Amino acid sequence: MRPALPTLFLLALLPLAAGCDQLTSALDLPNPKRTEAEGRAIGSACRHAGRSLEDCFTLNPGAEKAAVFSGWREMNDYMMEHKLEVVPSQIPPTPRQQPTAIQAPRPAAGH
Repeated sequence: MRPALPTLFLLALLPLAAGCDQLTSALDLPNPKRTEAEGRAIGSACRHAGRSLEDCFTLNPGAEKAAVFSGWREMNDYMMEHKLEVVPSQIPPTPRQQPTAIQAPRPAAGH
């Protein structure tokens, strides 16, 4: 009966170990797989919308660049292979705010 006791103890702890992923999300611990997947999704969405890779990096500064590039490249290959066209955004761009006062260029010091 002695060897069965540790086995029963481990079996009793098994349901607690199943919630480890919920614990990491509750504590906001970084998840490298999720970060990679989000970057790839951002990259593929940018390519599908016809955005350049540089624009995608600029619009998503918090995304992992290697993952964004990987997703962009995969979508590019997929679109080329299946001869798919770019799907441009249907939402009109927000107008940029105009500066309230026009600033004159400052003269260079010492010239």
